[in-house]
Amino acid sequence: MDIDVKKLHPLEVKLLRHVSLGEKIDNGRIMSELGYKVGQCNQAFSWLAQKLLVEEKSREKKVVYELTEHGRELEKVGLPSERIFTFLRDNGPHTLPEIAEALGLENSDVGSAFGQLSSKKTACLNADRKAEAISDTLPEEVLMQRSLLEKALETGEIEEASLGDAERKVISQMSKKRGASSSPFKLSEREEVVYELTALGDEVRKALEQANITGEEFGLLTPQMLQSGSWKNGSFRPYGVDAPVSRLIPGRHNAYGNYLQWVKDKLTALGFEEFDGPLVENEFWNGDALFMPQFHSARDIHDVYYVKDPRHAKKIDEPWLDQVAATHTDGWTTGSRGWGYAFDHEFTRRQVLRSQGTVLSAHQLTKAKVPGKYFGVVRCFRYDQVDATHGADFYQTEGIVLGEDVNLRNLLGLLKMFAEEIAGAEEVKYVPGYFPFTEPSIEVHIKHPVLGWFELGGSGIFRPEVTKPLGIDVPVLAWGLGIDRMALMHLGLNDLRELFTPDIESVRMRRGN
Repeated sequence: MDIDVKKLHPLEVKLLRHVSLGEKIDNGRIMSELGYKVGQCNQAFSWLAQKLLVEEKSREKKVVYELTEHGRELEKVGLPSERIFTFLRDNGPHTLPEIAEALGLENSDVGSAFGQLSSKKTACLNADRKAEAISDTLPEEVLMQRSLLEKALETGEIEEASLGDAERKVISQMSKKRGASSSPFKLSEREEVVYELTALGDEVRKALEQANITGEEFGLLTPQMLQSGSWKNGSFRPYGVDAPVSRLIPGRHNAYGNYLQWVKDKLTALGFEEFDGPLVENEFWNGDALFMPQFHSARDIHDVYYVKDPRHAKKIDEPWLDQVAATHTDGWTTGSRGWGYAFDHEFTRRQVLRSQGTVLSAHQLTKAKVPGKYFGVVRCFRYDQVDATHGADFYQTEGIVLGEDVNLRNLLGLLKMFAEEIAGAEEVKYVPGYFPFTEPSIEVHIKHPVLGWFELGGSGIFRPEVTKPLGIDVPVLAWGLGIDRMALMHLGLNDLRELFTPDIESVRMRRGN
């Protein structure tokens, strides 16, 4: 046996001494019997497997829907669709803003829930453009949503395998894999791994018992232990005197900072002018100016952070406010029919942290030269689950090209430059997409050697409903690409979080441009 049992971590020692040869071991058992947390279980099994002291016997993947705090709250106070139906049934017809104010709901939640009731012939807009109930019962879909919330309340989660086809369809619409705090359920994919002790592991277990190493040894001598004398009643883990000393290396510029500056220099050299703007925006520029309807599920493309104080901007500049409002209502002079609703002038002043770089492109349209080329490297904020390719705050490279003769072929050429020259991707594909503010719309996907295919960003040609109210009457190419993801490829990284790591050693060893 080549393993020094004195160097094993207490998590490993306790686990080895707790099990016997031939027994099945998994996270659930160790958490229940030893009080480990999930992370401690994963660490212990990983370390022991690397040392060949345990071996994997089976692995099963499961899809689980976890009830979020938002879901628990909905189960308690009621789904928006339930509350709206009850309100309309008991109080008669009301406008959507009146319903939102009476029930304390966001306008976007009221719009989505009313759309669900309307599509199921449970409610409708009457001749006065007021919502009213036209049925005595809630739709089957809403009743199933309620049933799923109640079922999940017992254990906090529901396994997908326990659901019928109809229930799976409904719960998939109520769940998110990332940014799930705004949804009733969080979609989780789990792997249940079962291990067994190996012959070597059993030999080490016996050696631990013979050496009387329990895993309860002290790893640190504290003032409290000296004062109480408790150190006398235990033993100490040996110090690792052969641990390597810290290396001293010279500092250097941050690799990601260098990369961002290199991208700016490259675009400036191509004749682009740089734009920038404040981190705090309002709903007008963040969505309304981009022809995103105020009471439509399309507004949920971005999970924004709202500013608590002050909640609203003082004013929106004219004539942009009136022209954009008219475009939403009836299309103004754009040739469109608009969205056909009464534009909410209070909602449009609501302040948020900008959720997309396109907000600055909208600003730039009001003062752009024709022809013209503009870009920005923009910090954006969305409530999202952080993982290898997503962040709650991130950079986008945003830009527009205006001119009488610009077309889709020009846009594809720009996207090719970003994907191949700036990101350094070898495999690229362009697929049709949907954005409320562009038509046609194109998504760019690149293949990472480790992470595989992921979306680099979206692009398209601005619709007239976006450009004309802001004073532009020529075609405008637009794109918003994740420059953090480009950096993954360019710097040879496998996780976005490595770009912002507090690990100074890692930052020092990384080379930029």
